[in-house]
Amino acid sequence: MPVRLRGVLRSPRATFEALAAAPRWADVLVVTSLAAASTTALVLETDIGRLALVDHLDRTATALGRPLDNGQYAALQETGALGTAYAVVTALINGPVLAAALSALLVGVLRPGAGSSVTYRQVLAVVSHAGVILALRQLMAAPLTYARETLASPLTFATVFTLLDETSPLSRFAGMVDVFVVWWIVVLATGVSVLYRRPAARVAVTFTGVYIVLAALAALAVAITGGSA
Repeated sequence: MPVRLRGVLRSPRATFEALAAAPRWADVLVVTSLAAASTTALVLETDIGRLALVDHLDRTATALGRPLDNGQYAALQETGALGTAYAVVTALINGPVLAAALSALLVGVLRPGAGSSVTYRQVLAVVSHAGVILALRQLMAAPLTYARETLASPLTFATVFTLLDETSPLSRFAGMVDVFVVWWIVVLATGVSVLYRRPAARVAVTFTGVYIVLAALAALAVAITGGSA
């Protein structure tokens, strides 16, 4: 497995070609999910991490039109192991749940080329290994979360456009586009191109286009609700 983990970072095409012939996914999903959950929990169980998490939950509730009252806010602050629970849930969603759902979507939407067949197991292997990038994102974001005292992603393009008004449409949009998610999309597109025998560049452009549209819609929703990216 260590060879496959390194391969995703250094030679994704060769790694995915090997996985297409002998698909494996369970071990890498377990390792990446545990790594992401444990790293995030370590930060969120600190005083700074707990405060950042409660503030994040408060802003999320407000954006959904259900702001927390003083009693609810205080109850969240006093809840034990809140950070660990949040870390585990987000790791499961970003790991096994995302991998299973996205694999099913890709199998349902894409069609293999003539003379070839693609199984759900092969797609799941590719998606699970591409998730190494998302796990790496969590490992890098955790210490930055502690240093910045906020759960707002420190790895978005908003860090490049620091001179923009943070309430401007461009700044909100940049805050929705994550550098590591773009990297993950490119790696995932490479794996999909191997399985479905399609040009990697075309698949990457298509996937990135979908992500950009979703990011723009999310930025619009934030602007309408008056929240922040």
